[in-house]
Amino acid sequence: MKITINVDCSPEEARTFLGLPDVKPMQDAMMDEVEKRMRANMEAMDPETLMKTWMPAGMQSFEQLQKMFWAQLGQTTTDKKD
Repeated sequence: MKITINVDCSPEEARTFLGLPDVKPMQDAMMDEVEKRMRANMEAMDPETLMKTWMPAGMQSFEQLQKMFWAQLGQTTTDKKD
C-alpha cells in the first residue's frame, strides 16, 4: 500500500508549522552589512586611490633597484679597467 500526501503551503507557513525560527530579519541585516562593506571596498579599489597607495612604495623600490643597478654597473666597469 502506498499513500501520498501533498501539502500546498508557502515556505513561511511550513516554517511556522514546523516551529522553525524566522531568520528573514537577520538575513536582511546581514545583507545590508555585506553591501556596506562591499561598497567601502569598491571605493578603495578606485584606480586613483590604488595608485596613491602603491606608487610611493613602488617608486621607492624602483629607485633602490636603480641605485643598486648603477652601483653594480659602476663596479663592473671599474673592475674591467684595472
